[in-house]
Parts: sequence; structure tokens; C-alpha cells
Amino acid sequence: MLTSNIIKVFIPATASFVVGIAIAPLLTHYLFKYKVWKKTTGKIALDGTPAVEFERLRTTVHAGTETKTPRMGGILIWFSVTFVTVGLWLLARYVPTPLFEKLDFLSRSQTWIPLFALVAGASMGFVNDLFDIRPSGERGVRLGTRLLFVTLVSAFIGWWFYAKLGVTAIGIPGDGTLVLGALIIPLFVIITLGLYAGGVIDGIDGLSGGVFSAAFMAYAGIAYVQNQVNLAAFSATLTGAILAFLWFNIPPARFWMTETGTMGLTMTLAVIAFMTDTPGNGYGVAALPIIAFPLVITVLSNIVQVASKKFRGGKKVFRIAPLHHHFEAIGWPSYKVTMRYWIISIICAIVGMTVALLK
Repeated sequence: MLTSNIIKVFIPATASFVVGIAIAPLLTHYLFKYKVWKKTTGKIALDGTPAVEFERLRTTVHAGTETKTPRMGGILIWFSVTFVTVGLWLLARYVPTPLFEKLDFLSRSQTWIPLFALVAGASMGFVNDLFDIRPSGERGVRLGTRLLFVTLVSAFIGWWFYAKLGVTAIGIPGDGTLVLGALIIPLFVIITLGLYAGGVIDGIDGLSGGVFSAAFMAYAGIAYVQNQVNLAAFSATLTGAILAFLWFNIPPARFWMTETGTMGLTMTLAVIAFMTDTPGNGYGVAALPIIAFPLVITVLSNIVQVASKKFRGGKKVFRIAPLHHHFEAIGWPSYKVTMRYWIISIICAIVGMTVALLK
């Protein structure tokens, strides 16, 4: 049984990696053919002022990449995951051999919700990226609209957890559970919005792929130990697809993930964290700030920077926010920032898995 479950996790993960590697040349061809990159440069800071330090980085460290590197690389991730997930389900239905039936991990109780979150977020992100590359220079779907979309979708998923799955509490290591009742819905919304804000970590070649792959790998392990094998297989399939993306995203990146990748992944990460909490008799939510620490520190650095400029007469804490760009601004090579984030992500994944499985 143990070997059978391991195969159910590892084969889909390997399959999504292989599919991602296989479709990358075709995806790259069309991204370059249709010039899927920003036609105009420039960036406005979170407080609405010109992003002076970012523009300096763009013209020195990242000279020319903004208008020459294709966006929408996240297509590789969600297409590979969806292809493998649905493909194995179809094989189990129409070629009902013991192997295919065992490998099918699409289930109402464990994988419908995270797959829905992935596809929903990726779809809105895709629309945003389409607007972002138009010759008119429009900067994607308005942030307020995207936040509203994430809020509505996450509110629906939060309601599903509460009303359909009976999730009314989160696990607290050492203390058992914190009963929230219907407040589980706004909590899920807040956590999802926070993770989505951390999606701006897709700002340096190779950075987002390493961070997200470590996070989903951790939750695959957590779900597996909880005997949520279908959820573990789905998380591992995501990891395989992200690693395929990372293969082509390491410096110099062939394409960037952008919103069609980050929106879907952050929304899915929130879902999986909740599913590995009380439904799995664990502490998936409590472990989330640890496992997703690079995303958390990205959001916090933005908040600190904006607050400092507002309440300290324009003074900044960081040369540039988010934090990974601050390290570039003080002279760290991009590859050093990326690799150190990878190391931190792996350590956080190990510590987070330990916390999530405490008994």
C-alpha cells in the first residue's frame, strides 16, 4: 500500500514535469512570435510616486529585459497540471486498467477545490497579461478589479469549506484548535489576498519558481503523511510543473511567470494550506507563514515601505520594495538573491512541514 501511494504521488509529478518540458519550445515559439512582452517600460511605486530605484535597476541590472522577455510563462504550469490531472482521470475512465485507476487523483473531497482555484486564478491572470502586453501600454486589469476577483473567488471557496466540508476551526500547535465558525470564510479571504500580494516575488529570473516549488513540495509531504494521497499527488503535480517552468526561467529567463502563473498558484496555495489543517488533522494554516515565508516577507516589506513613506515624511526603510529588489539595489547580483531565496525556501519548507505535523 505504501509503495502504491508513493507511485500515485511521484508518477503524476514526473509526468507534469515532462509535459512542461515538452511544451516549452512550442510555448516559447508563440510567445516570441506574437511578442508577448510589455511594449512600454516604466513603473509606479505602491504609493503612486515614480519608482526611481526600480527604473535605475531596469536600466542597469535588467537592461532591456522588460521589453524583450516574454510574459505568460505561467501557462506552462497550469496547462501541464490540468493536462496531467484531467488526462489521468480520462484514462482511468476509458482505459480502466489497475494502473490508471490507481493514478487517478481527481476527487471531489481533495482535488476539485484546489484545481478550481488554480484554473480560476490563472484565467484572470491570463486576461491581465493580455492587457499588459497591448501596444497602447495599458498596465493590465486594474489592481482593484483583480483584488475584487480574488476576494469573490476566495469568499466562495471559504464558504465551500464552511458549508460543504464543515470546516469551522483551524489547528493551533500545542493548543488543539481555534474554533471560528463562519469567521473561517473571511479568514480564508484575508490569507488568500495576502498570498496573492506576495506574487510580486516574480521579479527576478528564477526566483518565483524556486519559492513556489519548495512550498508546494512541502504541502505534498504534509498531505501524504495525513493520508490525503490525492491532495499530495495534486501538490506534487504542481511541483513538477513549476520545476519545468523553472528549467526555462533560470537566468537568463526564456519567459516570466507573470499573473497567469502567480495568481493561480497563490490562490491554490491558500486552498491546500486549509485542506491540510483540520480536514487533515494537522496544522497546515499555522505552518503557512513559515512555508510561504518568502512570500510573507515580500508583502511585509511593501507594507513597511509604504507606511514609512507616509508617516515619516517620505523616508524609506528599503532602497526599493519588495525586499528582493532591495538586495539588488544595494549591490547583490541577481543570481545571489535568487539562490539565497531558494535556500531559505527549502529550510522554511522543512521547518513548516515539522510544524504542520506536530502532535
